[in-house]
Parts: sequence; structure tokens; C-alpha cells
Amino acid sequence: MDRKLFAIFGDPVEHSLSPRMHNRAFRELGERACYGRYRLENGELLRQKVLDLGLAGLNITVPHKEYAYAACDFLDPFARKVGSVNTIVVHEGKLSGYNTDAPGFLRVVESFGGVRSVVFLGAGGTARSSAPLLREAGYAVTVLNRSAPRLGPFAEAGFETATYAEFTPRAFDLVVNMSSAGLKDDSLPAPEGLLRELLRGARGALDVIYGRKTPFLRLAESLGIPARDGLAMLLYQGVIAFEIFTEGRHDPAAVEAALRAALAL
Repeated sequence: MDRKLFAIFGDPVEHSLSPRMHNRAFRELGERACYGRYRLENGELLRQKVLDLGLAGLNITVPHKEYAYAACDFLDPFARKVGSVNTIVVHEGKLSGYNTDAPGFLRVVESFGGVRSVVFLGAGGTARSSAPLLREAGYAVTVLNRSAPRLGPFAEAGFETATYAEFTPRAFDLVVNMSSAGLKDDSLPAPEGLLRELLRGARGALDVIYGRKTPFLRLAESLGIPARDGLAMLLYQGVIAFEIFTEGRHDPAAVEAALRAALAL
């Protein structure tokens, strides 16, 4: 049997730990497969690159999750509902899209304990997939963004939304950086004054970025707020993605153990 090829697409992508995770799990669980990275600058080329590289599947990170959605021939019902794809499998030249971000994110939110209200900083693909799932689980979700146009789908779905400039700060249990701010530079996801007001009353702060202490996380810690990066979210969504890649052939507990070992969690 030929070895199947998988990858993660993003820009930037060199920091990604997904190859380490999935390659260890492939090896330990006896799958003839390997997983690499591909820096994709133009998201409109995603579909053609997948086919040119002969991939059996892939994960997608910022800023291409909405391009991934548009590139798919078939969509899982949840991915269709939220309009965002971060996992694709390929069969006979057809792309099937899934979203594993939101279930992974929900597990991380639950792990904080005592959280009922959540504010998102940023309105991209991860926010679009996570907001409906959190609401279904009983959380009150508010979405803030620098500009108004990306807030439209959230407002239409009944979420409280506002731009940073127009929002009057109040207390939330959990403040989440859903943007890429701090991934490649030292920028904050929102004006510092607003962030300080939001964080002072919070039980926790979460950044979906992992692998570096972002300015957002440093600010939260300076205010004495428990802060976590996105590594646990990467783990949990990775378990679901691996099950999709391997058509559910393996015990999820064994998959999680392999991925945890790769991340040294």
C-alpha cells in the first residue's frame, strides 16, 4: 500500500506542531502515512495545490479557513452551518470539508471551569465555527472586531457584536484572542485600554495562537489573570482530525495519548 500524504496549509506555517503530532500518531498506530507543512500565500490556489501535491488530506490554519470552505465539493453538516473548514480529506479528486476547531475549542473552555460569558476578539474562521457551538452549550458569546463588515454574519445569527471603538467594556468570564495578532509580531488584538478593562474582571484569558507568549497573554498575566495558549485546542482538534483522516480505525484514547506525547503535554 502506498504511503498517504497529509499536510497543513497556512501563512505562516513554519511554527506548526501538527506534523509532529500526526506523524507520531501515524507511526505508533501503524498507519502508512506522513504529514508535512506547506506555506500557502494565496488562499484562492488552495484546491489546486491540494490536487497538485497528491494529498490524501490536510488541515488549514490562518488565514485560509474560509478559502478552504469554498474549495470543497462536499461539506460536513457542521462545517456547512458555521461556514468554516479546517480539515479536508480527498477522495478521487473530490474535497470533503470538516471543522474540528470548534469541538476542540469547547473542550478548552470547559476546562477553565466557572465560565458562562465569553468575549471573542476577532471575527475570523475560528470564531465563526466556535460561537454557535458555545451558544448551544449554554455560553453567552459576544464578538468584537476592529472593523464592522466581518461582524455581519454574527449579528445576523443573533450574537451581540461591536467594533472595538464603539464597545463599552464590561466584565466577561473568559477573554479570547481569536485573531492572528501576536503570531508574527508584537501586536495586540485590540486597543490596550479596552483589553485591560476586559481582562480585569475575567476568570481567564485564552489565545488560539500557540508556541509563543503573545503580547495578549503577557498582558493577561501581568494583571494576574490565568492565561493559556492554544496548545490544548490544537491537541483536541487534532484528535478529531486524525479520526477523520483514518476513517475512525483507532481508539480515540490511543490517538489522544500519541498526540499528547508528541506535544509533551
